[in-house]
Amino acid sequence: GIGESIRNSVWLFPLIEAFHLVGLGLTAGAVLIVDMRLLGVGLRERPVSRLAKDAEPWLLGSVALMFASGIPLFLSEAIKCYYSPAFWIKMTSLLLVLLFTFTIRRRVVQSGEASNDSLRPKAAALVSLLLWFGVGWGGRWIGFS
Repeated sequence: GIGESIRNSVWLFPLIEAFHLVGLGLTAGAVLIVDMRLLGVGLRERPVSRLAKDAEPWLLGSVALMFASGIPLFLSEAIKCYYSPAFWIKMTSLLLVLLFTFTIRRRVVQSGEASNDSLRPKAAALVSLLLWFGVGWGGRWIGFS
């Protein structure tokens, strides 16, 4: 019923999609500011652990917004999504990046290694960025498949 209402509405799908994209933009900002710092680019005067702590509420809120808007979007096109390889790439990437972000990346950030020349923070940032790219790419591909 919910999916059908969204699918049959002229304005509901674009409105929900707009909220989903706002969530994506906020997520990108929260992720990029920390990952770029892990790569040694920008905000070098701020400890990475403090930067990540400040960005975390934005990350959590934006991911919650994407889930809250993504579920109705999925319901409106459930069959299309189920048979779309792009949807499964997006969902797999999302699961992996959330697990990675709140386990491995969090440990790297809290260790404070970003201040030295260790490869671990750079590797964590690159893995994070690649997985988030997979989420975004899969989501964009859903619209064209």
